[in-house]
Amino acid sequence: MPAMDNMAGNIFLIGLMGAGKTTHGKQLAALLHRDFVDSDQLICQRTGVSIPTIFELEGEAGFRKREAAVIDELTRRHSLILATGGGAILAPENRQCLQNRGTVIYLHATPEILYQRIRYDKSRPLLQVADPLDKLKQLYQQRDPLYRATAHLVFNISPQHSCPQITKQLLHLIQQSSPEAP
Repeated sequence: MPAMDNMAGNIFLIGLMGAGKTTHGKQLAALLHRDFVDSDQLICQRTGVSIPTIFELEGEAGFRKREAAVIDELTRRHSLILATGGGAILAPENRQCLQNRGTVIYLHATPEILYQRIRYDKSRPLLQVADPLDKLKQLYQQRDPLYRATAHLVFNISPQHSCPQITKQLLHLIQQSSPEAP
């Protein structure tokens, strides 16, 4: 496990949609007194449209190109907590930026847990299909090996734990991996 002091203190959260990257990232940033950025939200702010609209106008390839530029830019910052989009790890250049410029934590959850969390969310373009749970299972099968290969740490999300409990456990995990973290 690389020490966080030689990675500019960055923490990058990866995982499938609904794993809690944004929720826990914001809470960790507040606890650690660091900036927080959600790469998907930044893309929406810069384009002035939603991710489904970007997918509709530019396709997934157009969105992924925008995402790669944002990931490269954000991972160059210091003392940042970054929540990436679920598919950010699909591009080898994104995986390299994440791995080399911070501590990567994979928020792992099964497709069934994720489905329970996001089944009513219409803002997820990849899940606007007849069987969203099956789609989550396909995404999990494709992406789980990439998340694991990219991550320095894997954190298993349990449906029994509340959001504050998960954030507290993540903070403990970060502090164990870095003697400098508060």
